[in-house]
Amino acid sequence: MQISDTKLEAKLESLPHKPGVYFFKDSVGRIIYVGKARSLRHRVKAYFQEGLPADAKTQTLISKIKDLEVLVTDSEMEALILEANLIKEHKPRYNVNLKDDKRYPYLKVTVDEPYPRVLIVRRVKKDKAKYFGPYTNVSGMRQTLRLIRRIFPIRSCNLTIPSPTGRKYKVCLEYYIKRCLGPCENKGSYEEYRKLIENTCLFLAGKNNYLMEELKRQMNRYAEEENFEAAARIRDQLKAMESVVQKQKVVDTEKVDQDIISLAREKNDICVVVLQIREGILIGRQDFYLTSKTDTPESEILSSFVKQYYLHSPVIPEEIFLPAEIEDHSIIVLWLEEKRQGKVQLIYPQRGKKAQLLEMAIKNAQLLLNELLIQKSQKEAQIPRAIQMLQKELYLSKPPRTMVAFDISNLGPTDAVGSLAYFEDGRPKKSEYRKFKIRSIKGQNDFAMMREIVARYFSHLIEEKQALPDLALIDGGKGQLSAALKALDALGVKNQEIIGLAKRLDEVYLKGKSDSLMIPKTSPSLRLLQRIRDEAHRFAISYHRTLRGKKITKSELDEIEGIGQTRKKILLSQFGSIERLKKASLTEIKKIKGISGKVAEKIYQHFNLKEQA
Repeated sequence: MQISDTKLEAKLESLPHKPGVYFFKDSVGRIIYVGKARSLRHRVKAYFQEGLPADAKTQTLISKIKDLEVLVTDSEMEALILEANLIKEHKPRYNVNLKDDKRYPYLKVTVDEPYPRVLIVRRVKKDKAKYFGPYTNVSGMRQTLRLIRRIFPIRSCNLTIPSPTGRKYKVCLEYYIKRCLGPCENKGSYEEYRKLIENTCLFLAGKNNYLMEELKRQMNRYAEEENFEAAARIRDQLKAMESVVQKQKVVDTEKVDQDIISLAREKNDICVVVLQIREGILIGRQDFYLTSKTDTPESEILSSFVKQYYLHSPVIPEEIFLPAEIEDHSIIVLWLEEKRQGKVQLIYPQRGKKAQLLEMAIKNAQLLLNELLIQKSQKEAQIPRAIQMLQKELYLSKPPRTMVAFDISNLGPTDAVGSLAYFEDGRPKKSEYRKFKIRSIKGQNDFAMMREIVARYFSHLIEEKQALPDLALIDGGKGQLSAALKALDALGVKNQEIIGLAKRLDEVYLKGKSDSLMIPKTSPSLRLLQRIRDEAHRFAISYHRTLRGKKITKSELDEIEGIGQTRKKILLSQFGSIERLKKASLTEIKKIKGISGKVAEKIYQHFNLKEQA
């Protein structure tokens, strides 16, 4: 709902002098920007002060702000963490967003179990387990997991050990090939198994040198105790570890944990590379793709990435190299030091070895960005066969790579809604779906409703200076198509390709043509049109049901103080309907279990005073 300037002004004046997070919303209530502030009042009001210089992105953002909300926190550090979480959740248009970050896998060590396992997971939960990642190279992660299972004989089964029912397990093949200690049959000691898990976590954290020294101490201790079987097992682990370390590149003789972060950008596309150095050895590389507005400063991009990347990272290095100074340097350092429980430095190297490491990371980022741009250009060049056929059969000037379909749902006299499904290269793009509440039309007038939603959608595109779809599909025949054309004419949109698709015989209606067009039933292009039309219809019905469901849950009882959902259910289950409750006497209402005498009097007075009025 669009908010008046007066209301927005009032909100600005009531902002507190406290740390927190602020949300800017557009005219339809979407969150378009999330930010954090040491003082909400000073930071948010600064956006609206006249005469202050602002870059093009900020100016555009300010022009879209129609509402704002704030969340007060106890400290600026809490605001920093909350900001990173909210950006991940809402992916606002004017923030720097990590692409598909929720899809990257992690290795989870279930240290909260008596006999832990190492699992591949896609989400970090707030549990007692340890998470390592995210791994942008999935094949590399699986190779790491195979290596762990070869070096450390920890279980890979899903058994609950010990069994809660007292059931007896038998060891599997993994035990006989020395890939598991066999805790299911109490083979080996509990302490030895937990030590394996501890060593696995050190290995995943890149602490290979420390781990090898620890393993040598354990081997010598077992040899002194004449436990030669355990000593031999550790000897084998050491050999496997040594073969891994030999393959790794030594980049620094100082045994310091470092992350080298760099980026390369081309318009809205950004590639970030993180080189992970542990104890002076390069152990891995993580690649991330980001999106941001073209004129977003590099300092803001790096700051957003650091906050999102280290939000769930289990390992925080002592030194983090960056190509440019970032926003909120001091508070980010404090936050990282609190997570690490130790000193953290953000370094901006200009010369020497550290600058060379940063240059290596920048070259990697540029190579990956070039690959991404090539893939995008190849994808743009490839046009699906159904799209090519559709262009030919509908006599279109260009392939309809972006298509929208409009539908109306008005199953009753009220709550009429419209929907829009969006397809790109023949596939649904759900982030671009839209739903509309019919505002100006009363009763059941499908033509007028179609005209309204088409006008609203295209006027929004024109206002936002966004590209128009290659093809618009109207669910209906001549009448609905004519209504949509009137909406486009009123907006001055002359060259939009638009068709109607009637449900009865799947006839296609073209603008300026009196007769319908029949596409062969077996044609892939007709199936594509049917699919996008049906998807718009499904979306409209779903939205209509949601609105009806909300309406059903509302009742006249909501107007009475002291009546919540629980008491509402009690009253409706007892009387069956509001009408019967209205006719009930005060004594009858008081008899209901869960309704106090005071509340009963309020209910009785509410309905009786209304009747008298």
